[in-house]
Amino acid sequence: MAPTQVLASRSCCGTLLLLLLLFFSSLFASSTCQQTAAFSENFAATWGGDRVNILDNQREVVLSMDKISGAGFGSKLTYGSGSFHLKIKLPGNNSAGIVTAYYTSSDQSKSSHDELDMEFLGNVQGKPITLQTNVFTNGEGNREQRVNLWFDPTADFHDYKILWNTYQVVFYVDDTPIRVFANKANKGVSYPNKPMQVIASLWNGEDWATDGGKTKINWSNAPFNAHFQGFSVDGCVLTSPDDNQCASPTLWWNSERYQQLSSSERLAYENVKKNYMTYDYCNDVRRFQTMPLECPQ
Repeated sequence: MAPTQVLASRSCCGTLLLLLLLFFSSLFASSTCQQTAAFSENFAATWGGDRVNILDNQREVVLSMDKISGAGFGSKLTYGSGSFHLKIKLPGNNSAGIVTAYYTSSDQSKSSHDELDMEFLGNVQGKPITLQTNVFTNGEGNREQRVNLWFDPTADFHDYKILWNTYQVVFYVDDTPIRVFANKANKGVSYPNKPMQVIASLWNGEDWATDGGKTKINWSNAPFNAHFQGFSVDGCVLTSPDDNQCASPTLWWNSERYQQLSSSERLAYENVKKNYMTYDYCNDVRRFQTMPLECPQ
């Protein structure tokens, strides 16, 4: 169930500071870019039929949603670690109740599945769109965090990335870290280690997504369209969790550089938490009598 607590808005100076931090961090970013792959090289439509529209020689995919159905696509392979990103342009106008999701997940038919979520919660025009992240390990979630994006994600494409290695999971927006889930297995915290598929979808979340479900979808604005680009995959293909090949330090995302945030990334991350984070399950004392082990004690 989505959290309903919303914390106070933060400083108006946050955007300027964030841009400065991003400028300096980009000077030191490693060059890991691939040539953009065609959609069908790594992905396939999974549901929604003709609501999955493949354009521009497979360089762009548009997921559409009407009152009958949404749509989705997923990677053809499963991975055991990697740096997964998509460029996404969210539905515009009044998108209240609409959820655009980008995530990785192991077999969801199993109660012990792992999942790393980025869910964009639509809103009425003029109000900020919220990005909710969640981490499931062995079927256990309830680790929601929410940030208000500092730009209009419906106006243009932005890059959204999930870094996953044996040291940490980091969620990025345009190379800005917005969440870190460190591997604390030594403290008894389970950590995602199952082969996961990369998935994107557009679906009806009006029961909870906007104002706790009070604001419903305005179907007069349908169809709702989410645009996706950038279908290259930097990932270690894995079919069995017993195989340790995806922890190899020869894979660039497992190197020392990616075992923790850089100093510039830490500054940018702290700025996001201070100015844009509206909910953190680790601060919800009404929800948890005893805080989860991964939270600061």
